[in-house]
Amino acid sequence: MIRRILVALDPDTDTGIAVRYAAELARQHDASVTGLAVVDTGHIEASARGGGIGSMYYAEKLREQMTEEARAVARRLIEEFDDVAEKEGLRHRNTVAEGVPFRRILEDMKVHDLLVVGKEPHFFYSHPEEKTRTLVRVVRESVGPSFIVGTEYRPIQRVLIAYDGSDTAARTMQRFAQLRPFGTEVSVEVLTVYDDEEAETRLMLSLVQEYLQEHGFKVTTTARKGDRPEEAIVAFAQEIQADLIVAGAYATTGLKKLLFGSSTSALIEKTTVPLFLYH
Repeated sequence: MIRRILVALDPDTDTGIAVRYAAELARQHDASVTGLAVVDTGHIEASARGGGIGSMYYAEKLREQMTEEARAVARRLIEEFDDVAEKEGLRHRNTVAEGVPFRRILEDMKVHDLLVVGKEPHFFYSHPEEKTRTLVRVVRESVGPSFIVGTEYRPIQRVLIAYDGSDTAARTMQRFAQLRPFGTEVSVEVLTVYDDEEAETRLMLSLVQEYLQEHGFKVTTTARKGDRPEEAIVAFAQEIQADLIVAGAYATTGLKKLLFGSSTSALIEKTTVPLFLYH
């Protein structure tokens, strides 16, 4: 059951899409929504830091200017979030925090059921090249699942679950089934990419199919032979025109490497399909 949704607000084009999805989920589950804007004071401090004593005064002035600008952006984002929430008739609250963005998100997720965030989060003055790394860290360490969206809204009707039989994949699959974020009317396809035992893979898929059917989902399964699971998942998602990919976090080899080893960033970057991620 989803009762509290956290939306990470950021001055990017996908934040509006994140708020739209959060509003849809809140209506469906009669949940409340929290809008969180974080002023990344750590990066501001690093960006404004001077070299010598003579430059310290100017560095301080620059830090103050950048902080005030970031606070103004945060206030604007909160106002826009409140406007949408009020128009939609949603129960909502908002928070403006200062510090390290991912740490504040992790802390707030201790009292929320689902994080909704855009896949291009810059968090004000963060370095652009760190955006995916920051997002991956949030997903890996959050106590709850993350719903990562892009710049385009699409109704969630067809779901692809990437499954490898690991504990992580099982927890993610179960979390999705238990929360039912988009109801049970969605069509679910479970994909496994294997490199050796096809019979064992087929048995595993049949057990997953039975579990999901018990939770009320319409389920089909697919096994694909290969050793590049990230490419297989992205390609299969395009093939079946999936609206959502469900995947786990933390693992080491094969499909497990994709499910949040070094290939995590590749999955986030290579697909335009929204992601439901857990660990």
